[in-house]
Amino acid sequence: QGQFVESGGDLVQPGGSLRLSCVASESISSIFAVGWYRQAPGKQRELVANHAIGGTTKYADSVKSRFTVSRDNAKNTVYLQMNRLKPEDTAVYYCHSISPSEWYSGGEPVFPSWGQGTQVTVSS
Repeated sequence: QGQFVESGGDLVQPGGSLRLSCVASESISSIFAVGWYRQAPGKQRELVANHAIGGTTKYADSVKSRFTVSRDNAKNTVYLQMNRLKPEDTAVYYCHSISPSEWYSGGEPVFPSWGQGTQVTVSS
C-alpha cells in the first residue's frame, strides 16, 4: 500500500448500498484532492469522483446521483457512499491523491502509485 489505503468493499445485491473508506497517511487537510477510481475486469481504470478537500466534488456521469463523497478530517479519511448499486458498478475501487494541476486536467494522476484497492461486487 502507498499513501492511501482503501477498504469497505463487499458483495452486495443490486440496489444495495456500500460505503468505501480511503485512509490517508498524512493530514488530509494538506492534500488538495482525493480521487476515487475503479477498474473492472477487462476495462481501463475509470475516474469515479474527484473530491477537493476544499469541498468541491466532481462525479462521473455513470455514478451521479448515486454516489457521494464525504470526509472526516480527524480520521484523515475520505468516504465513497454508493447507493442504488448496479452490476456494472462491480470493480476494484481505488483512491489516489490529486494535485491542483491534475484536478484541472480532469483528475487523472500523472504518475500514479496505485494500492491494492478494494473489491466491490454487485450481484444477485
